[in-house]
Amino acid sequence: MEITRNPEQKEFGAPGPPTSRLRRTFRAFGYRDYRLLWAGAFTSSCGTWMQEVAQNWLILTITGSAFWLGLDAFLGEVPFLLFSLLGGVFADRRDRRKILLGSQVVQLTNAFILAALIVFHLVQVWQILVLSFLTGFAQSFGGPAYQALVPTLVDKEDVPNAIALQSIQFNLARVIGPVLAGLAFASLGAAACFGLNGLSFFVVIAALLVVKSRYVRKSSHPPVLESLKTGVSFVFHDKTLMSLVFLSFAGSFLSMPLVTFLPVYAKNIFAIGARGYSILLACFGGGAVVGALTVATLGNFRRKALTAISAQVVFAIVMVAFALSRTLLLSGILLFLAGAGLVVVFAIFTSLVQLLVEDELRGRVVSVYTLAFRGAMPLGNLVAGIFAARYSATAVLVVNGILLAIVALTVLATRRESLVRV
Repeated sequence: MEITRNPEQKEFGAPGPPTSRLRRTFRAFGYRDYRLLWAGAFTSSCGTWMQEVAQNWLILTITGSAFWLGLDAFLGEVPFLLFSLLGGVFADRRDRRKILLGSQVVQLTNAFILAALIVFHLVQVWQILVLSFLTGFAQSFGGPAYQALVPTLVDKEDVPNAIALQSIQFNLARVIGPVLAGLAFASLGAAACFGLNGLSFFVVIAALLVVKSRYVRKSSHPPVLESLKTGVSFVFHDKTLMSLVFLSFAGSFLSMPLVTFLPVYAKNIFAIGARGYSILLACFGGGAVVGALTVATLGNFRRKALTAISAQVVFAIVMVAFALSRTLLLSGILLFLAGAGLVVVFAIFTSLVQLLVEDELRGRVVSVYTLAFRGAMPLGNLVAGIFAARYSATAVLVVNGILLAIVALTVLATRRESLVRV
C-alpha cells in the first residue's frame, strides 16, 4: 500500500532551513493535509478528555473504589492487546482514511449511547465497562492507521516535528478538555460531557473527508498471517526497535497509573472535588504541551534515544515525589513536570519508530509499537488497581516510579551502543 501526498500542499517553511524558532517549531503546519488532520484530531481529543473526566468521576461516585477505575481503564485499553497487530496489517493494505472513518463512527455512537443512558437514568457500571471495551476495539484499528497516515502527509525530514505537534494537540486537549469538562459537569451534568464528545467526532470525520492523500491499491497482498509475521519479525530482528518497544511497554505499564489515580488524590487526599480533579489533569496536560513544544523545536536532533531515556528517569523521580506530596501547590508543579517529561519520552520514541521503517511496513511496525505502548496501559492499570485496593495509591506510585527508573537505567547500560546511533 502507498499513500501519496499532493506535492503542492506544503505552503510555507520550504524549501531551505527555517528562518526562525517559531517557524521551526511549527514547520509541519506548512502542509495543508497535516493541518486539517491536526485540527480535527485536536477537537476530537478535547471531547475525549471531557468524557475521560466525566467517566472516571462517574465511576468513582457510583462505586467509591479505585479498583473499578483500574478495571475500566483496563477494558478500554485491552483491545490493543488483542487486535492492534491485526489493525496494523489492515493499515498496510487498506485505505487508512477509511479505517479511521469507521473507527470515529463507532466511538461517536458509543459516546451518544452513554449520554442517553445517563439522561434516562439507566446507567450502570457494567454498561460503562462494555462501552469502554467497544471504544477500545475501534481504536485498536484506528490507532495504527492514524499513526501510519501522519508521516505520509509531510516530508521525511519533517516527521519528528509532525509527531511532536501531534503530542501537542493531544496534550493541549488534555489541558482544555478537563477544564471544559469541569464547567460542563458542574453546570449541565455528566451527560453533557459525553454528548459533546460525540459531537466532536464529526469534526475529525470532516477533516478526513477533505484530506487529499489518496490510497493506491497494490495488485496483491500476502495472506494476513504472513503479512503480520513479516512486520513482527522486522521489529524483533532490529535491536534498536526492540529497545524502543520494550521501553515504551515499561513506561506505559508503570507510569499511566499516575493519571488513572488522580481522582483518588482529588477526592480522598486533597478533597477538591470534580473541578479540582480537572485542574490536576490540566496541570499534567500543561506540562505535556511544554514537553511537546520542546521536542518540536529541537526537530531532527542527534542522540534522540539517549535524551528520551534520560527524560524517563527524571519522570520516574518526579512521580515518586508526587505520590508522597501532600501539598496541593507542590503536587500541581510536580504534575506539570511529569507531563513534560512523559511527553518528551514518548514523542521521541514515536518519531524514532516512524523514521526507522519504510512506508510499506509502517502500519505493522507501528502496530507492534502501539501494542507495547497502549497494550501496557490496561495491564498496568489493572495491576495498579488491585494493589491500590489492598495497600494504597501512594504505595503503588512510589513502587512504580522506582521500578521505572531501574528499567530505564538498565536498558541504557546494556544497549547504549545501539541506542547512541539514533
